Amino acid sequence: MAATDETEQVTKDNASPGTTPPSRPPGAEAGPGARMPRWLPRALVLALALVACFQLGSWAFHQLTGLLINVLIAFFLALAVEPAVSWMAARGLRRGFATFLVFLGVVIAGAGFITLMGSMLASQIVDMVEDFPDYLDKVISWINQTFHTDLSRVEVQDSLVHSDWLRKYVQNSASGVLDVSAQVLGGLFQLLTILLFSFYFAADGPRLRRALCSVLPPAKQAEVLRAWEIAVDKTGGYLYSRGLMALISGIAHYILLQALDVPYAPVLAVWVGLVSQFIPTIGTYLAGALPMLIAFTVDPWYALGVLIFVVLYQQFENYLLQPKLTAKSVDIHPAVAFGSVIAGTALLGAVGALVAIPAVATLQAFLGAYVKRYDVTDDPRVHGHRRRGGPPLVERARRALRGPNHPGAAVEAETRPEPDEQR
Repeated sequence: MAATDETEQVTKDNASPGTTPPSRPPGAEAGPGARMPRWLPRALVLALALVACFQLGSWAFHQLTGLLINVLIAFFLALAVEPAVSWMAARGLRRGFATFLVFLGVVIAGAGFITLMGSMLASQIVDMVEDFPDYLDKVISWINQTFHTDLSRVEVQDSLVHSDWLRKYVQNSASGVLDVSAQVLGGLFQLLTILLFSFYFAADGPRLRRALCSVLPPAKQAEVLRAWEIAVDKTGGYLYSRGLMALISGIAHYILLQALDVPYAPVLAVWVGLVSQFIPTIGTYLAGALPMLIAFTVDPWYALGVLIFVVLYQQFENYLLQPKLTAKSVDIHPAVAFGSVIAGTALLGAVGALVAIPAVATLQAFLGAYVKRYDVTDDPRVHGHRRRGGPPLVERARRALRGPNHPGAAVEAETRPEPDEQR
C-alpha cells in the first residue's frame, strides 16, 4: 500500500500545471461506503404509487362498468326527451312535472307494447301446443310418402318423451329457474336505475349545464353549450324521425297483414315498425321474420307475399322516405350508420347499438363546424368519369378493323383532337 501511495504522489507531482488529472472510470468510487443517490428513493416511491393508482383505477372501472353504462343510457335518454320537456316548460309547466309527464307516456307505451307482445306470444304458444299433433301427423305422412317408411305418431312421441336429451334439458331448465329469476330482477333494477338517472338529467338539465360551465373559462363554456345543443338536436331528431318512420312502417304492414287475414296484425305491425327502425339496414328483414312465421301458419303463399312486401318496402324506405325525413336531423351515410352500430355492439353490446348512431351524428355535426371546406373542382373524375388519354376502346377497335384507307379516314384525321387537347 505504501508503494502505491508513493506512485500516486509522484504522478500528481509530475502532472504539468494547468492540466486536469485523468478522471476515474465509472464505478471507481463504488464501494462499501458509497451513498445512494437522493432521487432514487423518491423515484421508487413515485413509481410504486403510480402503479398502485393504476391498479386501483382499473379495478374500480371494472367494478363500475355496469353503472357507467346505465348512466350513459340515461344521458342519451335525457337528451332524447329534452326537446319535449323544454317545449312544455316554455309553456308554463314546471320542468320536473313536464319531465314526469314525458316519462309517464314512455313507460305506458313500453308497458303496453310488452303486454301485447306477451299475450300474442303466449297465445301462439298455446295454439302451437294444441296443433302439434296435427303438424306431427303431416310431417310423418310426408316422410312416409317420400322415403317409403312406416312411421307412426305414437312411436315418435314415445321416442321424444323417453329420450335422454329431453330429460337433460328438463333438468337443466329446472336448475336454471333461479338464474332466470335473478336476471329478471337484475333487469328490473337496471331499468329503474336508468329511468331515475335520466329523470334527474332531464329535469335538472339547466342546473347541470350551469354546474359544468362554472368550472370552465368563458371561451370553453360556449363550446360546451354548443356541443350540448348539437347532442340534443341530433339525439332527439334521430329518435323522433325513427319514431315517425316506425309509425309509417307499422301502418303499411298492418294494412298488408289485415288484408291477408293474418292473426295479431296490430301487434305484428308494431313489432315490425320498432325493430325495423332501431336496427339499421338489416332491421327490416329481422322484424319481418315473425310476421312471415305467423303468416306461414295460415298459408305458405302468404309468407311469400309478406317477404316480397318487406323487400319492396325496404327499398321504398331507403330511397324515398328516409332521405326526406332524416336529411335535417341525422344525415349519416348508411354504411357509416351500419359500421357504427357494429362498433357500438362490439364495445357495449345492445346498448352500444342503440346509442351508436346518435353519438356518431353528434360527433359528425360537432366536427363539421371546425373542418374548413373548399369548392370542388370541375374535374370529370369527381363525378365518376375517368379521363382517357385517347379515344375510347370501342372506337379504337372499330378504326383498327376498318383500316387506315377506309372512306372518311381523312375527315376523322382532321377532326381528331391532338394529344394535348385530349389531356
